[in-house]
Amino acid sequence: MTDPDFQPLPDDWSSALAVVAHPDDIEFGTSSAVAAWTAAGKSVVYLLVTRGQAGIDGLSPARSAEVREAEQRTSAKIVGVTEVEFLDHRDGEIEYGLPLRRDIAAAIRRHRPELVLGFNHRETTSTGKWNSPDHRHTGRALLDAIGDAGNRWVFEDLGQEPWNGVRHVVMANSPEPTHAVDVTDTLELGIASLEAHRAYLGGLTPPVTDVRAPMTGYAELIGKRFGGRPAVALESVAR
Repeated sequence: MTDPDFQPLPDDWSSALAVVAHPDDIEFGTSSAVAAWTAAGKSVVYLLVTRGQAGIDGLSPARSAEVREAEQRTSAKIVGVTEVEFLDHRDGEIEYGLPLRRDIAAAIRRHRPELVLGFNHRETTSTGKWNSPDHRHTGRALLDAIGDAGNRWVFEDLGQEPWNGVRHVVMANSPEPTHAVDVTDTLELGIASLEAHRAYLGGLTPPVTDVRAPMTGYAELIGKRFGGRPAVALESVAR
C-alpha cells in the first residue's frame, strides 16, 4: 500500500512559537520550514527548555550551556528568527509536570502565537528508535500547556491574560507526519543553520562533518509525497 501524499500546512496564521528541549532540535530537519515562514513575513519565536548543558561530552555543563546558547542564537538568525528564549531546566533531566507546563504556558500567553511548533512527543522517533525522555516530556508538556494557557484559572498567579488563539499545533520529526512545507527556496538556509552548531556537531561520537547530504536527502524523500518538491514533514495534532 502506497503512503498518502502529505497535505500542505495551512497558511492562515501570522505568528508562531517553537518549543523544543535542546539547542539544535529545530535545526535537525525543520529550520528550512522556519526560514520559509519568516521569508513570507511570519513571526517566529524560539523557546528552548534547556541550554544543552549535557550535549558535549568534552565540555563542562556550564561551558557547554554557554557555547550551545551562542550557537543557537547564531543559527536562529540565519533563518530569520531574532527572538530566542531559554528556560533553565536541566538537559537530560527534563521532567514532565506542573513546573514545565507552567513555564511553557507562560510563554504561550506572553507571545500569543497562532501556530505552535514542537518536537516529537511520541515514544519512538521517525526512524523507529526509542525517543529520548527530554523530547517526550517536552512535547507532551507543550500539548498540555496549550490548554493551560487558555484557562485563566490555571496558573492564575502568573497574572497573565489567557490565550486561546492557537489555531495549529505541529510536531517535527514525528513518526506519524501528516503535512509538509515546501522548502525549495530555503533548504540552503536550513542546512546553514544546522552547520552553525559546530561545537555540538564536532563533539558527537563520531563527529558529524556533513549535514548537507542527509538534510538534502530527507527533503527530497519527503518531497516524493509532496509533488516532487523538497519539503519538511510535520505532524498536525488535532485540538
